[in-house]
Amino acid sequence: MGRPLLPLISVEALTTAALELVDESGDFSFPKLAKKIGVSQSSIYNHVSGRDEILELLRHRIITEEPYPPVDHSEWEGALRVLIRAYRDAFARHPRLAPLLVLQSITDPAVIGLYEDLALALESAGFSGRDVVAAISTIDSFALGAALDLAAPEVVWDPPAEGYPTLKRALGNAGPSEERGGHAFDFGLDVVIGGLRAKLGGQETRA
Repeated sequence: MGRPLLPLISVEALTTAALELVDESGDFSFPKLAKKIGVSQSSIYNHVSGRDEILELLRHRIITEEPYPPVDHSEWEGALRVLIRAYRDAFARHPRLAPLLVLQSITDPAVIGLYEDLALALESAGFSGRDVVAAISTIDSFALGAALDLAAPEVVWDPPAEGYPTLKRALGNAGPSEERGGHAFDFGLDVVIGGLRAKLGGQETRA
């Protein structure tokens, strides 16, 4: 008798299946992952060490599935705009993954490379010491928030019929949700870059 046909399993297939589960339900489990691929749970451990490794594979996948172009770190504002947009876009494609990834350390070399680019651009701008990490943390918060905003429901703010006139006036000018999200990101990106520029100006004044 010939050998029985076994389902194909690979790290790539595991990553794809885990990402599909996260996109569908916001998380994955080994039983669901095994069922989706058609293998036993024990066979998964022949390819990955555990959940943390799968999460890093997912982090790598979303950052590299649409690579950002090389940046000129000396042109720090332009470089930051490219990097922040790439980071936002990666999580916007898979917003349900964000809450899982913020809970563990970043180790994937491709993602670490993005942060290296951020650090190089910030140092080129004139930031140093702990301000570099502070700026990166600020960028992180903005980019992740902007990605989750793109995944928000059509109606984000739904005030009662009576009251709140100022908010209602603002919402009346917001436009469709897809336009609102894009405008909010562009607006916020200008604010982040402008704030960094102002921070550098304040450093120069104090010096």
